[in-house]
Amino acid sequence: MSDSGTVFSPLALTGPLPFLPLAQGDVDYDTASRQQPGLLDHLLDQDGTGVILVRGDRVAVPRGKGVLAGRTGASIRLATLPAAYLRGPLAGSTDRFELPCYYLGKAGQQAWLALDLNLVCAHRAVQAPLRDLAQAADQRFDWLALREYAPHGRPRQVGLATCAVALSIWHERQAFCPRCGAPVHPCQAGWAQICQGNASGDKHTLFPRIEPAVIMAVVDGRDRLLLQHNRKWAPGFHSVTAGFVEAGENLEHAVRRETMEEVGLNLGEMRYLGSQPWPFPSSLMVAFRARSLNTNIRVDGEETDEANWFTREEFGAALASGRLRIPQAASVARYMIEQWYGSEL
Repeated sequence: MSDSGTVFSPLALTGPLPFLPLAQGDVDYDTASRQQPGLLDHLLDQDGTGVILVRGDRVAVPRGKGVLAGRTGASIRLATLPAAYLRGPLAGSTDRFELPCYYLGKAGQQAWLALDLNLVCAHRAVQAPLRDLAQAADQRFDWLALREYAPHGRPRQVGLATCAVALSIWHERQAFCPRCGAPVHPCQAGWAQICQGNASGDKHTLFPRIEPAVIMAVVDGRDRLLLQHNRKWAPGFHSVTAGFVEAGENLEHAVRRETMEEVGLNLGEMRYLGSQPWPFPSSLMVAFRARSLNTNIRVDGEETDEANWFTREEFGAALASGRLRIPQAASVARYMIEQWYGSEL
């Protein structure tokens, strides 16, 4: 109780999340340089340019380091190549404006590229030396999904990996223009696509589409946390409420609508916690904590089949017993739960 006799709000001391694993990048995107003719060739000719390796949602790490993923306190760096290592293999390409690389930006005076092995395999113009390099990379490095790598990487490298994965997944999934159906090819150093035009010769420049999603830690007047189980999840796995923003909807409305649809709760005040990219395949997770005005849970039975309120004591006991499992360390949901709980888990 406060001095005025009113109930103390469980959101009163809620602040932004101080750390989100996929929102750590400090690299200058250097967007003004992306349309510079011959940019990738120029960067590959600079001895200081660093290159990381990406394949869809996976990034390369040094051989033998992959087994450290999931171990508390383990540090894992990205596998990197000097630009000079690629000059020979890339010189075999017959279509240089489509180099299978992305310009990720600059950190100080050092430029960073990502070599996408998925593009190497899909690119007809790439000759044998680069294909051999791709096959060797599969064998000489360990490969970790971004969600496995992020909790163990240094902030700058996690930022580089997140951008590289987002672009790789986008190019892998969009091989044709969604407007006219013509084949597309990377341009602007990997940050855009150019379609090859339809029968009338019309061409389009395409950019990655980002799908915003809200994720909310819902608490009641006793500061109990709502955790729910999706029918598609493994038994025992629970998380906070989340859902995609619909057309014409703002974030706050999406928070209220999704919560009502999934668990039948009306929300009052809410606080913004932070956001992070979630390129699986193309989301941006926007986090809130919100207070429910009622406590009678009504699951929809279609997406959510179970939901419960937890005190901190009940949560800790369920977690310790193994009856409850929660999201992994790369997820914003994990940090939202830890913020409510008051310590790392």
